[in-house]
Amino acid sequence: MSDALVRNRYFDELCATPDLAWLGQNTNHIPTHPSVKAAMIASIEAGEFNAYAPPLGFESLRAAIIADLGVSGAEAMVTDGGVNALATICKARCKPGTTFVTSDPTWKWPCLFARQQGAEVIELPIYDAAQQYKMTPEQLRDAVDERTAVIYLVDPNNPLGVRYTQAEIEAFVSIAEECGALLVHDCTYRDFAEGHYPALKTGSQNVVVTVSFSKWLGLAGMRIGALIAPSAMLDEFAGLATGVLGASVIAQRAAEAGLKIKAEWMEEVRAIDNANKADIHAAISAIPGFSVPVYPSHGNFLVVETIGGGIAPEALVAAYLKQGVMIRQGTYHTQRFGDRFVKISTSVPREWAQRFCALLPQMVEEARGLDVSSAQF
Repeated sequence: MSDALVRNRYFDELCATPDLAWLGQNTNHIPTHPSVKAAMIASIEAGEFNAYAPPLGFESLRAAIIADLGVSGAEAMVTDGGVNALATICKARCKPGTTFVTSDPTWKWPCLFARQQGAEVIELPIYDAAQQYKMTPEQLRDAVDERTAVIYLVDPNNPLGVRYTQAEIEAFVSIAEECGALLVHDCTYRDFAEGHYPALKTGSQNVVVTVSFSKWLGLAGMRIGALIAPSAMLDEFAGLATGVLGASVIAQRAAEAGLKIKAEWMEEVRAIDNANKADIHAAISAIPGFSVPVYPSHGNFLVVETIGGGIAPEALVAAYLKQGVMIRQGTYHTQRFGDRFVKISTSVPREWAQRFCALLPQMVEEARGLDVSSAQF
């Protein structure tokens, strides 16, 4: 069977699993805000889905995205999820003879898009407590040169959950300007972070920000995100976009409704998320050799080190999946460090997190003797 079919059937089985607890994809499963659900239903009942949306997105949503980010002199292009925005950027800037510089761990798909365009991907190791699990300006400066087309920064980092300071962002922007690279600031998890600073606020013309409605608003299956760039760059990216007929009308209505109630919604979401993190951290701390290297996390997830307990991440993933709980093995994010950890999503109902914690001692023991031969993704 082809790799593509194996991967698809893996996720198809997950989707078909009754009452699966999704604790592995950083998705938000807290029940949808009533006004967001109402906006989707109203759009369906009005038959808005019979027509295409504007190619850049509804003007009202584009304006709301810019306002939410708190920047000026920029334009938003609504995309089929944040991943589509990143694919468009790589299509525009990456080519043979260029480099794409990012951290390790990072989010894997932009690296794939860069390689598809012929760029060399340079992954800078950050899984190190001595550097606070962060890419440093000195590390970045040593890795860039005149070939560097893109510096990709997912912030907060997925999967580690570290957040960069304003001073660090400004340093990265300065380095990008010095070498003529585009700094791509992936702000997917910014709404779970304290003191997050979007790079567009520096005023640099070498910066693009991407955002997603999958995580904070729980619209992963609706596929809605955006690329926000200085006004002068809009035509470059719009001219290479694949979503020439616009993103989902229903998803856009949901996104706009979500931005209107974002403050109250995120207060509730973050309270649940933080409580889940505290419970999981306490449960992990009770397992000999297990640890949470970054706590508190600025994302809606935690990295859990299993290597000190002699447990293979894949074995723990397989043990939990037998109990209807999906968590993620570290190799999804990094081949270099993936044997060290699993990742647990925390923007989920409290009972899911409590289920994870209650099962943990049993799952650890089962994982010790588990031989995992089936593929995980």
